[in-house]
Amino acid sequence: MIQIDERRTRGKTAVLPPDKLERVWAWGGASSGMCYVYRPTTTEGLQRVFELARQSGRSVGLKGGGNSYGDAFMNSENIVLDLARMTRILDWNPETGVIQVEPGVTIEKLWQYILGDGWWPPVVTGTMKTTIGGCAGMNVHGKNGWQAGPIGEHILAFDLMLPSGEIVTCSRSENSDVFHAAIGGFGMLGCFISLTLQMKRVYSGYLAVETAAPANLREMFELFHAHVDHTNYIVGWIDAIAKGDALGRGDAHLAYYLPPGADPNPQLSLSLEHQQIPDTIFGLIPKSAMWMFMRPFMNNVGTSLINTAKYVAGRVGSGKRYWQTHAAFHFLLDYIPNWKRSYGPGGLIQYQPFIPKENAQEAFGDILRTCQKHGLPNYLSVFKRHRPDDFLLTHGLDGFSLAMDFLITDGRKPEMVRLARELDAIVLAANGRFYFAKDSTLRPEVVQAYLGTETIQRFMALKQRCDPKEVLQTDLWRRLFR
Repeated sequence: MIQIDERRTRGKTAVLPPDKLERVWAWGGASSGMCYVYRPTTTEGLQRVFELARQSGRSVGLKGGGNSYGDAFMNSENIVLDLARMTRILDWNPETGVIQVEPGVTIEKLWQYILGDGWWPPVVTGTMKTTIGGCAGMNVHGKNGWQAGPIGEHILAFDLMLPSGEIVTCSRSENSDVFHAAIGGFGMLGCFISLTLQMKRVYSGYLAVETAAPANLREMFELFHAHVDHTNYIVGWIDAIAKGDALGRGDAHLAYYLPPGADPNPQLSLSLEHQQIPDTIFGLIPKSAMWMFMRPFMNNVGTSLINTAKYVAGRVGSGKRYWQTHAAFHFLLDYIPNWKRSYGPGGLIQYQPFIPKENAQEAFGDILRTCQKHGLPNYLSVFKRHRPDDFLLTHGLDGFSLAMDFLITDGRKPEMVRLARELDAIVLAANGRFYFAKDSTLRPEVVQAYLGTETIQRFMALKQRCDPKEVLQTDLWRRLFR
């Protein structure tokens, strides 16, 4: 419980207790900050934290599952509101697929709650550990981004607590401007205390999956262009080390929902037991230990060998068709627990640009070659298709994204800064955009360039209306907007 010294005199500020001070790490492990962390379980607890912030003169940052790669939820020397304990399912209608949840409910809890009734979240991330509040704050996308849009497209309404303690209900018809700015507003307007979403009806616990192995970047784009009109999901992996005619080679997975009646035993496939991801490889090797076997390969030579083997295996299996459970297809980042530890003590950062379809192939080719020129190819590249949306600070556009993981060491940091600036120039020249959930390197002038003055002014006006004293802040906010 938060205790505020009621004896304090006018003009003095409350002192935050030292036992609340802890180091908060970015998910990628490449940065951290000392923060005062509070973990409320009720709306009254949230209000008390905001009151304490006002009395202590501290700002407040919001944290969900803590899966943002950079400093989006870090608030150094200030308060972090960890919402991971606000995990109640408030309402569920298995007939309509409409659900209301608290912000700390994870994608994992959500799908496990609804799957038995024949529903699946319409948009999920590559890990099931993200929270719905965090997903809304970053307006996350999935492997069906060009078809379903980001998660905000499926949020019907939410209740938002402002730093004053006031609760505002928002939807497309009520407080619409706040609705479209708080979704994707990375927690800078208020704190979600409940969210109502529409789920997706499914008739099986399986997806029908097809594989392909494009030989280069041109073939990867051709594959996506040929299939986006009739597939439900598509995602590509790109070998960022391959050069020359093989630049951008990789493999892709396409997936389709099964129609009613195609699954002979949907009751079994929709059960939680059937969806469980195995915790061993070949039934022998614990996946929790795999990161240790991966670490020796986390260098340019080792990753090149792994990528070559992966690509060759993909070519051999190209055209393969099979059924795969929803959980197995979507949550690849959960297959190997703590896999990020394989990058070593310096951690990793991710750089994810979004490029319009007209410019994407050339821009991504330039990006891959620029990384290779610096001797800093990324070790995991994920390729996706997207569509525009009407949220204020959107990263969405009619085009493609390439999410790239870069290993960080003390020696690499200065070169990574220079590389990021070169990549920013390529993205901006291609009319691209960026994604705050993955960012560690953007600068204010880059954000100004791609969002535009008018959009930033509109967001600042809403910030002034919802949070006039700028109580809500994070390291990312100060880095990019202050």
